[in-house]
Amino acid sequence: MIADELTSDAVTASFRLIQRRRGHRFSVDDLATAWEAARAASPEAESFLDLGCGVGSVLLMVAWRLPAARGFGIEAQDVSMELARRNVDENGLGDRVRLLHGDLREVTRSWPHGPCALVTGTPPYLPLGTASASPDPQRAAARIELRGGVEDYLEAAARVLSPEGVVVLCADGRAPERVVRGAAAASLNPVRRLDIVPKAGRPPLFSVWTCARAPRGALEHAQVIMRDERGERTEASQAMRRAFGLGENPR
Repeated sequence: MIADELTSDAVTASFRLIQRRRGHRFSVDDLATAWEAARAASPEAESFLDLGCGVGSVLLMVAWRLPAARGFGIEAQDVSMELARRNVDENGLGDRVRLLHGDLREVTRSWPHGPCALVTGTPPYLPLGTASASPDPQRAAARIELRGGVEDYLEAAARVLSPEGVVVLCADGRAPERVVRGAAAASLNPVRRLDIVPKAGRPPLFSVWTCARAPRGALEHAQVIMRDERGERTEASQAMRRAFGLGENPR
């Protein structure tokens, strides 16, 4: 039972996300990943999977954009799984979204639900031993690679991905070589890299990568600047929100 103070926040025009006020919270990582996933996925996609789904933010947004698809989420952290189940139920998704409680590295080894046309993930960025873990287990798991990093997510995704499907996940913008090596090890090919720049003039905060089983020509490389020099949201940033039916939010 979660004793923390909870908030209910809009993530699409009709879905709301219940999350801990002082825990790990929905962020631009989730928004950008779901936005790229919706862009990359076929409108006819029959199923999708969110690896390490947390409280369900990316899962909810993709489900909203792919209303005919069956969704799956894997989450190992107890408190996040409890909230994810509540978010699925309270948004009326219980009939087409199934949650699996466990380590994504293990759950995907014996995947019984058929191939997925889209696999998403927002893995933590910091290897063990490179930073201090938060005393809050939920926040620690979102930041430190306690159950693997981007390489493990790519390997897990490859196990369940359909032949024509795509994998969309975010990774540390400072270490693109990890995605390239991890994709190669999983027999996947990076086809697009979207750098997310927090404010004009700054380096990318992270990158959202799209990978497929077969090469699709040269790697497409793009970027989105979230805020301009004055700190105001850019048109590209607002477009991400509009893609999920959310109104303008200039600040």
